[in-house]
Amino acid sequence: MTDAVEFLSRNSYAVLFLWVLGVQLGVPLPASPVLLGVGALAGQGKLSWPTALIVSAIGAITADFSWFQFGRRKGASVLTLLCRISLEPDSCVRSTESVYHRYGAPVLLVAKFIPGLSTVASPMAGIFGLEQWRFLLLSCGAALLWSAAYLGLGYLFSNQLELALQYISRVGWGLGVVVVLAIVAFVAVKWVERRSFMRSLVADRITPEELKARLDDNASLTIIDLRHALDSLADPRTVPGALRIEPEQLEARYKEISTEGEIILYCT
Repeated sequence: MTDAVEFLSRNSYAVLFLWVLGVQLGVPLPASPVLLGVGALAGQGKLSWPTALIVSAIGAITADFSWFQFGRRKGASVLTLLCRISLEPDSCVRSTESVYHRYGAPVLLVAKFIPGLSTVASPMAGIFGLEQWRFLLLSCGAALLWSAAYLGLGYLFSNQLELALQYISRVGWGLGVVVVLAIVAFVAVKWVERRSFMRSLVADRITPEELKARLDDNASLTIIDLRHALDSLADPRTVPGALRIEPEQLEARYKEISTEGEIILYCT
């Protein structure tokens, strides 16, 4: 038995709860390896599968409810926070907003299986006024479904997972170093790409004060509000005279945009 399996066996429920809680709160760690490992231990008779299911579900529900309350109390500022911690803030949060807007609260049941949506769905449910009892019902169902899926796979393939862990232990630290370097390289590339993109925007940026001055001078402007519908629900205020077009509608509605004067785009 590998050291990892021994440690997980001795501290299984505590590790499971804390790991699931952290992942669902937004810590950038994968949840599936721990869930699969605990499921495999249950398959070998070293743990109770029903107890592991309950512990994992409690960790997920605790994190979901915390995000839900944060969304209810802080509103759209929660999305700003999620934008800042996301590796691809301009696409990740925006795409998950679209999924929630399209399918509504029931998407909570499958959100944990969709990368990016897992953390965003709960605060958005709070932002847009989902009843607390309904959220808890959906959150409980989602946590049980998600936990059962991974714990069940670990349980069914417990022997294969044990063999995989033994192989990894023989390979040694070399594989771990390669994996860590790959993750670091991925994050570094994303950071460089975003910095480059933001620098390219600086020259074309206009401040709110400059925009107000041009509006006061009756300058020829076409202002386009690119905010998603969910952002507008959370904060319905807009620039006077702005044309509301969501980014994915630009190609279809380009004829509505005047080519006379400057075109100013803004979003949250």
